Amino acid sequence: MLTFFKKLFKPSADIAKIVKEGAVIVDVRSRGEYQAGHIQGSKNIPLEIIKKETVSLKKINKPIVTVCRSGNRSGMAKAILSSAGIEVYNGGAWTSLKRQIQ
Repeated sequence: MLTFFKKLFKPSADIAKIVKEGAVIVDVRSRGEYQAGHIQGSKNIPLEIIKKETVSLKKINKPIVTVCRSGNRSGMAKAILSSAGIEVYNGGAWTSLKRQIQ
């Protein structure tokens, strides 16, 4: 049963590899959450304003990896950015991704 859940929630892409190859990390938590701790070099664009930032993110012309506290908000941000034609991946919890890329 545990194997089923691991497969169900396992990312379909190697996010750490994508980041190491130059993807931009976008942290969609609030400014306060971001200031309390974040991945060095990430951009803080809270979920509430992510839709307004799609044009500027598209201009970066690199894959985007969204992160948040648990993976929920980053999943919503992924859906918004993906619908705008941006190559985007849900990196889940920022703390987990930070451990993977160090």
